[in-house]
Amino acid sequence: MRSLCRLGWGVLLALSSVAAMAGYAFNFPEPVTPIARETLHMHNLVMVVILILFFLVFGLLIYSFRTHRKDAGYKAGTFTGPVNRKQWLWVLSPFALLFFIDYVVFGIPALHAVIMYEDTKTDAEMVVKVTGSQWLWQYEFPAEGVSFTSRLTTPREQIDNGAAKGEHYLLEVDNPLVLPVGKKIRFITTSNDVIHSWWVPAFGVKRDAVPGFLREFWATVEKTGTYRGQCSELCGKEHGFMPVVVNVVSQEEFAKWLASKKSAAPAAPVAAVEPAATAVVAKAQ
Repeated sequence: MRSLCRLGWGVLLALSSVAAMAGYAFNFPEPVTPIARETLHMHNLVMVVILILFFLVFGLLIYSFRTHRKDAGYKAGTFTGPVNRKQWLWVLSPFALLFFIDYVVFGIPALHAVIMYEDTKTDAEMVVKVTGSQWLWQYEFPAEGVSFTSRLTTPREQIDNGAAKGEHYLLEVDNPLVLPVGKKIRFITTSNDVIHSWWVPAFGVKRDAVPGFLREFWATVEKTGTYRGQCSELCGKEHGFMPVVVNVVSQEEFAKWLASKKSAAPAAPVAAVEPAATAVVAKAQ
C-alpha cells in the first residue's frame, strides 16, 4: 500500500511539473487556413454534441437508479404479452436521434470540409512539389525553377541528452519552405523511397507522400508567421527527425526570397542524411 501511495505521488508531481505541461494544449493550434478553421469548427461541434449526449444519458441513469431502486418500494415491471406503442417509441427514438446527429448535424459540415479540402475547381496561384526521402524533405517550385532540400538542424548533443534542448527541439531545419500569404497553393506530394506524410497542424492539412504516385491538396495561408509540423507516417528509424518548417511572408518578401534561390547554385541530389551528420551537411552547403 505504501509503495502504491509513493507511485501515485510520483505520477502527480511529474504531471504537475512545468516541464511536463510545457507542450500540452487543450485544443488545436490557431487555424490559419480555411480548411483548418473548418476542421476546428467540426471538432468543436462534435465535442459539444457528445458532451450534451453524455450528460443527458448520465442524468437519465442517475434518475433511474434513484427512482427505481428496490429500497424505495419500486417493483420491476413485466414485459410479457404484446409489445405496446410506448415500448416501440423507447426502442426506436434513440436510433432516430443518432441517425439525425450522424447524417445531418455531423454529416453536412463534414461533407463541406471534405469538399473544401479536395477543391480542384479553382486554379492554383502557385504549385509546390513536396518529395519525402529518408530522412529529409525536398521542395520544388516547378514554374519558378527552384528546388532545395530541408534537413533537421537540431544538434546531436541535444538528441543524445548531452546538452539542453532548444526552444524548437526537433522542429528546426536549415532551409524552411517559404510561401506567400493569401495565395491559393497547390501542393503535390510524392516520395523517393517509402511512404512519408507532410503535415502542418496549423494548416489543417496532411497528405501522404507515396512512392510512384502524385497526390495533391490545397491551402491558402491567411496569416504570416512560422509554422511547424512533422512527418506523420512511420518511415524508418529516423522518422522522428523529419520536421516541416514553413515561413509565410508577404508577397514582396517572397519575391526577394525566390530571386535569391534562383541566383543560388542548384540543390544537390537528394540523399539519405542521418541527424548525426546534419551539422556537417549544413556547413558543406
